Amino acid sequence: MKATREDVGTVRAFNRFYTGVIGVLGEGLVRSPYSLTEARVIFELAQREDSEVLALRRALDLDAGYLSRMLARFEADGLVARERAPGDARRQIVRLTPRGREVFAMLDERSIAEIREMLDGLDPADRRRLLAAMRTVQDVLGERPRRDGFVLRALRPGDLGWVVERNGALYDVECGWDRTYEALVASVLADYVRGHDPERENAWIAESGGERLGAVFCVRREDDVAQLRLLHVEPEARGTGVGAALVAACVDFAAAAGYTEIMLWTTALQRPAHRLYERAGFVLEEQEPPVERFGDVVHGQVWRKKL
Repeated sequence: MKATREDVGTVRAFNRFYTGVIGVLGEGLVRSPYSLTEARVIFELAQREDSEVLALRRALDLDAGYLSRMLARFEADGLVARERAPGDARRQIVRLTPRGREVFAMLDERSIAEIREMLDGLDPADRRRLLAAMRTVQDVLGERPRRDGFVLRALRPGDLGWVVERNGALYDVECGWDRTYEALVASVLADYVRGHDPERENAWIAESGGERLGAVFCVRREDDVAQLRLLHVEPEARGTGVGAALVAACVDFAAAAGYTEIMLWTTALQRPAHRLYERAGFVLEEQEPPVERFGDVVHGQVWRKKL
């Protein structure tokens, strides 16, 4: 679906607003004689001992003539030194001089101070919202990294609400289930919190780069039987090993907690999850008769694994 005029207007309004917030429209960045682009070039040069001009131009997507004139001004001011690359006179190398590094340190310190002042003026909840939104913008518009790495972590404040939200949204889209399923998830989590026994129950959130990818809960079913509950993996993270890691964490915890068996309830619809359970050693032991649940006809299944 194409972006609407309202969508475009929202982006333009944000751009106008934020450039004002960070002072881009002033005569110089952070009360300095350098523009945003000039400061960005100085920052990039400070990241390494020397840089090839062509690589610098490509990294910053700058016009060759514009960058050449800028570097010439920097050289005249004693901020950079330029020379031809050894063995290849066609390549030009540029580096910051000691004076140039002093200017970088000044720009960096002032930028940090201004950002800290802005963040310190926000209450903690608004600060978290702002930083999360900034990470989202960077994630959506930047080059998305491959999900080669993720961690499993314990629950944090806000995770339970996220689990309810994502289960409700995903099962609506993928299974057509109504809000009674979301209500069931909320009830399961409320019971988990009210009667939580940390020695025999646990939960994990899969996360990569601060983004939550999935979750699972291990709860007491009977004295010697644990239950795996509410496993879900975000669509973009499926096939990356997240689901298998969550299931394995649940099984390992149940065994260490002294359970002799772990079981789970699922439906015939969740075929990708079935493959995860089979690989983890679960066996389908019971096919329930179809019942009307969640605005659908559900074929329940019980899977078990001896520990």
